[in-house]
Amino acid sequence: MTRPSTDLFTDGGDTGRLMAALDWAGTPLGPVGDWSQSLRAAVRVVLSSRYPMLLLWGERFSQLYNDAYSALIGDKHPAALGGDVRVTLAEGWDVLAPLIERAMATGVASWVPALQLLLERAGYREEAYFSVSHAPARDDDGRTVGVLTVCSEVTEQVVGERRLRLLRDLSVRGDGRTVDVDDTCARLISAVGGHPLDVPFAAIYLRDGAVLRRVACVGGKPDDATVPRRLPDAVHLDDPGRIGHAWGLPDAAEGRPTEVSGVAEQLALPGGPWDDPVRAALALPLPSADQQQPLGVLLAGVSPNRGLNEAYRSFYQLLAQQVSIALRNAREYEQERRRAEALAELDRVKTNFFTNVSHEFRTPLTLMLGPLGDALTDAAAPLAPVQRERVETAWRNATRLLTLVNSLLTFSSLEAGRASSDARVIDLAALTTELAGVFRAAVERAGLVLEVDCPPLPGPVTVDPVNWERIVTNLLSNALKYTFIGRIRVALDADEEEVRLTVTDTGIGIAEQDLPKLFERFHRVQGTRSRSHEGTGIGLALVHELTRLEGGQVRVSSQIGVGTTFTVALPRSASRHATATGPAPDGRGDAARAAAAEAMGWLADPAGDVPRTAAASGPGADELAGADILLADDNSDMRAYLSRLLTAQGWRVRAVNDGRQALDAIRSDPPDVVLTDVMMPVLDGFDLVRQLRADPSTRTLPVLVLSARAGEEASVAGLSLGADDYLVKPFAAAELIARVRVAIRRAWSGTPTDPSPVGGTAPTGDGAPPAAVATEPPAPTVDAPAAGPDDPDPSRTAAEPVTGAPTGPAGEDLDAAWTYPSEPTSAAALRRDVRVALADLDVGADLLEDLLLAASEAMNNAVEHAQRPSRPEVRVRLQVGGGLIRISVRDFGTWRDRRPAMDRGRGALLMNAYGDVRLVSTAEGTTVTIERRLADPA
Repeated sequence: MTRPSTDLFTDGGDTGRLMAALDWAGTPLGPVGDWSQSLRAAVRVVLSSRYPMLLLWGERFSQLYNDAYSALIGDKHPAALGGDVRVTLAEGWDVLAPLIERAMATGVASWVPALQLLLERAGYREEAYFSVSHAPARDDDGRTVGVLTVCSEVTEQVVGERRLRLLRDLSVRGDGRTVDVDDTCARLISAVGGHPLDVPFAAIYLRDGAVLRRVACVGGKPDDATVPRRLPDAVHLDDPGRIGHAWGLPDAAEGRPTEVSGVAEQLALPGGPWDDPVRAALALPLPSADQQQPLGVLLAGVSPNRGLNEAYRSFYQLLAQQVSIALRNAREYEQERRRAEALAELDRVKTNFFTNVSHEFRTPLTLMLGPLGDALTDAAAPLAPVQRERVETAWRNATRLLTLVNSLLTFSSLEAGRASSDARVIDLAALTTELAGVFRAAVERAGLVLEVDCPPLPGPVTVDPVNWERIVTNLLSNALKYTFIGRIRVALDADEEEVRLTVTDTGIGIAEQDLPKLFERFHRVQGTRSRSHEGTGIGLALVHELTRLEGGQVRVSSQIGVGTTFTVALPRSASRHATATGPAPDGRGDAARAAAAEAMGWLADPAGDVPRTAAASGPGADELAGADILLADDNSDMRAYLSRLLTAQGWRVRAVNDGRQALDAIRSDPPDVVLTDVMMPVLDGFDLVRQLRADPSTRTLPVLVLSARAGEEASVAGLSLGADDYLVKPFAAAELIARVRVAIRRAWSGTPTDPSPVGGTAPTGDGAPPAAVATEPPAPTVDAPAAGPDDPDPSRTAAEPVTGAPTGPAGEDLDAAWTYPSEPTSAAALRRDVRVALADLDVGADLLEDLLLAASEAMNNAVEHAQRPSRPEVRVRLQVGGGLIRISVRDFGTWRDRRPAMDRGRGALLMNAYGDVRLVSTAEGTTVTIERRLADPA
């Protein structure tokens, strides 16, 4: 019994129901009841499959397919059921026909992966890809009457892989190896041009101020200039015009992606696999670090054969991001390259500057050393002992300056590549022995042993004697500076491969982590003990560079607490290079003798008590005679000069060569004033001040700091640590003496002698505060002798106490005032008085230093700005009470601008940084009030 014909389509899903309802009698296949068993079987196979399948049957290629296939042909379904495939897929039949005809003619199945096919299934000519198999379909008699097609769409895979290749190419082309941004843009556009199926045309616009400038573009055939001719070269964002708006560039430049339609009207450009006209484009912002202002705009055409769906838009976003990353990398690379070029140019200019300045220094140095040497050797007019000592000091330091100049000149020549080796055949053993012998006196004075082992070498050595002298001199100076016990050994040996110089010491040693940086210019190992802090920091760098210039290398090995060994090795091949002609340069051994003389100045005085220079007596002595001054400086000539200068004022001077010795001397026998350098070995001047201020017994000890470190930052650093004054080298002797006098006078008159309030009244039994407290007893000015030629001190006016009822905050703890002469040295006196006045109050150390710094700047302003003062003085009032500290500084002149030479630039800024400041200016003068709140007891 035959089942109803409709049972054939029962399990065919939606498509099966459509096929059951179709009038097959009106198709070439005829009524279903007349279908052959072969056709029925084939239909059952197609409908039961979940894989896209198409059955073409008969001479008219009638189509029967399943649900999965219906999704592939889009809006051609269901009209395609029973119809001729040549009509349904007419746009792609030229590709399909050969495959179908071959299967029917040969009876052999075929398989084609990723077959490109044109489809019009969504309202436009679509680029699609299918993996397709065509197998012959036979009737009941075994004849081939149709084709069974099994297919799967792989469009997304093919297109996705193609787009990934483009992104990869962009990554490779934009790898940052290009020299500028424009070249990077050209490389990126070239990569985009290799993928016209996805991006028919593209242009990169970069922001240049208020203008978008087209940097690169691509599109069309290689010799087609349509794209560059039709796209705008530049768009002014303030007035983009019709063309700019038509391409969406202004909106994209503000960060808004814009879809551009109607492209075919502005740019007649074919695109896609079948050269259809491009109809749409996207203007995409190129992201930058500033989200409000993109780097530029990427204008990219959309393929006419791919729908602009979410996947396509995401691809364009990735494309823009990749371009942006490449451009930002290129811009950073270009900026880094320009910075490197600028640094190289700066280095070249610096080198030329050092060279020129070094040459310029030599003329005045010659005119200094020549007359000084003549004066020292003039037997016809010998110098008096005092004058000879002064001239010898000047000659030694001028010689040292010449050595520094020569080192800078040599180093700048090495850096600029202009240095050369004036190599000669020399007796290297004899020269090395001679140079080492120059240091023998200094080494033995330091209590060390100098061992020299330089036997004659087996063959001649060709080397520049001047360079060799600098190498040996720097290594020996370095060994002496850092060796305190034991020995220094200089050895020379050779074999068939190289000549070796070794300088070994038993010094402090070098940490392993510092060894790689040891030969870098200006590198110093921090926190190490040395005989002196002086030096340029280029000695070992010179050794390294000069050794390389001679064709050798320098090595170092060291162990903390054991010692250090430097080895200079010259290969035999390097020691036999061409020799120079002409006479040898003069001055052999001069550099070594100058370095040895400088090293003699590092050596400390013999062990024992700190040497004390007796005070001078005579008509120049005054009421400050007999003051005890402790001097700390690591330069022996500076110690000697300052000792002579200070003892001439009738003061006793103790001199030490580092901060640690100064601290020990202060604790054993406190001086009246400490005068210290900053840059010293063991313990520098700033650390000395810090430790003195942390100790209650030395907190009020006057400290004057001397330093070659000029600039406001250095002085602020010293004053903020608690120094009473800061003087920059070189200084005038009269100014130094004046500042020391102020410090001595304040130390003598303001130091408290008992626990009661300084210079004032003790609190009453009922706890009421005193009416007034002064930091000093009044002293009539007639007691102070008038300043004369031997007394450069400008601050003779005594401090005046405040009398009467207090006017400060309620419940005052302190109310004191002073009057100072309107002179620059008064700032130091003010700091001294305020520090002493607040010594017995619970004022934090940080708060105290802030107030002292702010008050100093107020005093400096009063001195520098007061014009035609009615009184040549500055009045200061200190009030403490009600949880507040108030300092008022008043001058008696009209306001004037600072002279540029006096302007330190940040006085008002510093005052406001360290306190609440108010300023009141009248015709009678200006008053600056500084207030700070005391810290809570908690």
